[in-house]
Amino acid sequence: MTAADSAKVTSITKSLDARHIPGIVSITAGPESANHLVRSAMVAMPNSVVNGSGAASDNAVKTLRSDLKTMIPGTHLEEGVTGQAAQSLDSEQSGNRADQIVLLATLALILILLLIIFRSPIIALLPLIVIALVSQVANGLIATVSKALHLNTDSSISTILIVVLFGIGTDYILFLMFRYRERLRRGEDRNQAMVSAVTRVGEVISSAAGVVIVAFLALVLSTVSVLRSMGPALAIAVGVTLIAGLTLVPAVVSLLGTKVFWPSKSWQREPRAARFGAIGNALGRRPALFAAVSGLVLVALAIGAFGFKPTFDLSSAGIPASAESQRALVTLEKGLPPGATDPTDVLLHSSSGPLSASELSGYGTALKALHGVGSVGAPVLSADHRTADYPVTLSYDPASTQAVGVMKSSVMPGAHAAAPHGTYALVGGTTAVFADIQRAINHDYAVVFPVAAVIILLILMLLLRSVVAPWYLLASVGLGFAATLGASVLVFQVFRNQPGLVFLLPVYMYLFVVAIGTDYNILMIARLREEAREGRDPRQAAAMALRHTGPAIGAAGLILAGTFASLMLAGNTILSQLGFAVSCGIALAAFVMAMFFSPSLTALIGQRAWWPGHADRTPEKTPEAGREPASRVLR
Repeated sequence: MTAADSAKVTSITKSLDARHIPGIVSITAGPESANHLVRSAMVAMPNSVVNGSGAASDNAVKTLRSDLKTMIPGTHLEEGVTGQAAQSLDSEQSGNRADQIVLLATLALILILLLIIFRSPIIALLPLIVIALVSQVANGLIATVSKALHLNTDSSISTILIVVLFGIGTDYILFLMFRYRERLRRGEDRNQAMVSAVTRVGEVISSAAGVVIVAFLALVLSTVSVLRSMGPALAIAVGVTLIAGLTLVPAVVSLLGTKVFWPSKSWQREPRAARFGAIGNALGRRPALFAAVSGLVLVALAIGAFGFKPTFDLSSAGIPASAESQRALVTLEKGLPPGATDPTDVLLHSSSGPLSASELSGYGTALKALHGVGSVGAPVLSADHRTADYPVTLSYDPASTQAVGVMKSSVMPGAHAAAPHGTYALVGGTTAVFADIQRAINHDYAVVFPVAAVIILLILMLLLRSVVAPWYLLASVGLGFAATLGASVLVFQVFRNQPGLVFLLPVYMYLFVVAIGTDYNILMIARLREEAREGRDPRQAAAMALRHTGPAIGAAGLILAGTFASLMLAGNTILSQLGFAVSCGIALAAFVMAMFFSPSLTALIGQRAWWPGHADRTPEKTPEAGREPASRVLR
């Protein structure tokens, strides 16, 4: 910057301040950076605007940006508005675009895949129409419950609701339609086929939905408000989807009958050389090999989880790099040291009287000596001289893992310990908030996860009437969680060289990989139990379960993984990491864990898997019509 450039900044700042933009108290030019590349202006906004609904803050930032742009032409300057209010506006606009992109990608994916699987436009459109209706009911209930319980719903929930409603809803419809088609192929009429399908798969879908709902509701125990409000919202969405899947969808399909498959005729016959039949036979013959290979895949990926590094830079992670607040922040950091863009505030308050000069200077000196502190500004005193605000510039980027680490280990405890007798200190600012959130998340790991695991274990025990199978099924889901985290670490931290994964990612993975991944295990093992009750030995039962349930799990996993993968199109790091992690976790749950690992383990454990129940005993001696004899399963 030349002297003329710096003078122009002062002139522009005064002109902007004179306009008295609504929502802005004052605009004051700051000092030029030491390298003469950047000069900032501080924009003061009242708390009622910054902490309000957002409309006043957004309008103030929009007006400021518009007015500023008209003053730059003819100069050698570049401009940009960043900071909390500007980032909030850019994040909201990015979120609105993300909703549209994710919705369109999700609808297109479901439509195309269902057309390929069933070759019927009716079945392809059925989930879209039903779930569109369900979403209106779910959103109304969510709004009512959130208002009644005073939950602070977050705008990010809307994007996740889209994939939850359409992803899980399509899964449940797929489970039902595959079983309905199977019963039709065995000669049952359309009404009896639907009765049989709902009877057999209804308990499985209900249990699967129950697991997801419990996992979501467990977030009520979270100490983080956004997670506490997200849990009930997602649980309501899944509950409404379940009710529609067991009532509305069967009613509509029963009315349409076999016309639901129009114009395809493939529903009338089962393919002779079914791929899943061949894979099932191979698993039945060599379950140990399948268990070892699939288990090694999960373990190998899980090793990468030890390299997990959380990042707290939500401002840049949740906004595209092309947004003005991000471009301005990058420019600002070219001339200012790390931490200067968002200083930490240390407040020293005296409960006995005004702070003395020696107390003020001594405390400032003590703060400068703390590890991680780059500089300490002169304290700003309150009118009664009982409270002093020390602006502290950290040696690290305020949103970095290093900054959060020194905040917890050095700055916070050091600031409290150095407070003179008769005073106490409070530490605030973005980095301090992230440190508190990390403590809260660690609390959630220790409370929410175990509570959800216990309840999921009980649901599995009730469904399978066993105390053996639920334990290794839950353990396999946990291994899938670790494998998903490890894969995410490899992709983003190793291959893409990002500083870390968004610190909330393990929580979201718990929501979707653990909860929804358990659904596929339930579907496969419930069918395996059903085959065992028909009198088949454990290996034959595993082979037949994979033959009949494999296509449903494969199709459901592909659609659900695809819907979450659409989040990677949203254009910001948070949704990209979330989209990859959850889609990868769903793929591992469907194509490795549920399809190979769990059934092969069950085949190896044998009848002991159902202890103390008797799932291996058939309640009827007469085989079902159209059931393939057990002697022909392995050949």
